[in-house]
Amino acid sequence: MSPPLPVITPELLLRAYEIGLFPMAEDAGDPTIYWVEPERRGVIPLDAVHVPARLARTVRAERFRIAVDLDFEGVIAGCASVGGSKRQRTWINARIRSLYGELFAGGHCHTIEAYEGETLVGGLYGVSLGAVFFGESMFSRARDASKVALVHLVALLRRGRYALLDTQFVTPHLATFGAVEMQRPAYLRRLARAVAMRPAEDAWAQDRLETGAAALRRIANNE
Repeated sequence: MSPPLPVITPELLLRAYEIGLFPMAEDAGDPTIYWVEPERRGVIPLDAVHVPARLARTVRAERFRIAVDLDFEGVIAGCASVGGSKRQRTWINARIRSLYGELFAGGHCHTIEAYEGETLVGGLYGVSLGAVFFGESMFSRARDASKVALVHLVALLRRGRYALLDTQFVTPHLATFGAVEMQRPAYLRRLARAVAMRPAEDAWAQDRLETGAAALRRIANNE
């Protein structure tokens, strides 16, 4: 008989991120969680982010109200939703939602949210460890909402002295922002250095969020 797999705790999950692993499930109805370690890892170099011109205009126009860490449950529910032509299934099962909820309560998981009025229309969430942010998932219910959230995430990470933005994989969408692939050995070396660094203590403070124009300047000037 094979030995039972260890119970995945928030502490084990953070340790997995530290060594280059992340969890997934086949779909929301499958309780099994497995570890993923891609041969080529997606990252967005924080000093080489590209914001398409049309998106920059949307960011500058302040179409959305951007917030940090106000509605984790709303964000992960949005990321786990299915339907439409772009997402027919989700890998976010009940156990994953619970684990990341525990990480959020402990200050290791964060959200960037986009609102129209008081309605959450897009956002993203991920894990913060050392000076690394591991992007997990994003969603939009309004055009460009998640993309605007990503622009504000990049500006926040730059201001907060983060060294690495991990995207797991490179999709055509992320490639428009400058996402590239790293071979596993090079990624693990970079990961180890960044995990050992310390970001700014107030990096995720709501009152430190910048305007869209300021976020774009920070990205353009590599500030």
